[in-house]
Amino acid sequence: MAVAKRRPSIAVLIYTAIVVTLGGYFTFASVQGEYGLFRRIQIEAELTNLQDVSGALEVQLTDMRNKSMRLSDGYLDLDLLDQQARDVLGYLRTDEVVIR
Repeated sequence: MAVAKRRPSIAVLIYTAIVVTLGGYFTFASVQGEYGLFRRIQIEAELTNLQDVSGALEVQLTDMRNKSMRLSDGYLDLDLLDQQARDVLGYLRTDEVVIR
């Protein structure tokens, strides 16, 4: 007895082609799409960079708050006032010599 080989029907071939195509599309989208794996890695790198910048700005803000408190009317630091006058206005004392 010979067993006849049956060829798959055209519907099975179309179904398989659609499933493979959709699987490939969703795999590609999950890796390189707008919300994919590569975009997530890029966003995490940007987040780390922005956190570093935020930390540096926080240090600068703390320094500025300290200086403005030291120059306020309630608490005046004469050494800081003298330093700021020298830096901003270019003031010198009469007994100082400028070397350029």
